[in-house]
Amino acid sequence: MMQVFPTKGNLIAMKRSLALALLGYDLLDRKRNILIRELMSLVDKAGELRGYIEDSYRDAYLALMNANISQGIVSPYANCVPIEDGLEITTRSVMGVDLPKVTLRERPLELNYGFLNTTSELDCAYLAFDKVKKATAVLAEVENSIYRLSAAIRKTQRRANALRNIIIPADRETVKYISDSLEEKEREEFSRLKVIKAVKLTKQAARKEQDV
Repeated sequence: MMQVFPTKGNLIAMKRSLALALLGYDLLDRKRNILIRELMSLVDKAGELRGYIEDSYRDAYLALMNANISQGIVSPYANCVPIEDGLEITTRSVMGVDLPKVTLRERPLELNYGFLNTTSELDCAYLAFDKVKKATAVLAEVENSIYRLSAAIRKTQRRANALRNIIIPADRETVKYISDSLEEKEREEFSRLKVIKAVKLTKQAARKEQDV
């Protein structure tokens, strides 16, 4: 309990502090629930994406193996593929938490090597890894968002717990202490006034007897 002097001013201040703490806890609780719902939706999406991307990588490496078998080492042809520079990362806010939004700019899919000395297996590998690239961008967005949401939820939970278990009970105890102290003072003051009034009445009665 905070050590405060029991005055009406301090009582008003502590009641205001308690009201703010209760409001803060309510807002944090709502924020936590919203973040948890957002997290759950992304966890489900991530589960689906992981299965999809595992299948995509398996198909891509199988296609690459077939290309190597039919074509020989395909590294020289891979060097013909331009470096991907169409990746854009922006953010969106969910209850004050910045979540990444990864966008892979669409562009026409073109083969950057000749057809004379290449096979269809090389084309299949190229197309398969293009599919993997797009899926990886989406998965990166989702998993990074999950990480940030998890961290925000833990932080919000700690703050909510501090309010619920420490600050709010302490403020309530302080308000009760001040209220009880002020009520006790009022009772003492009332009793003191009653005694003073009784003394005055006794003195008045004594004076009347003397006058008689």
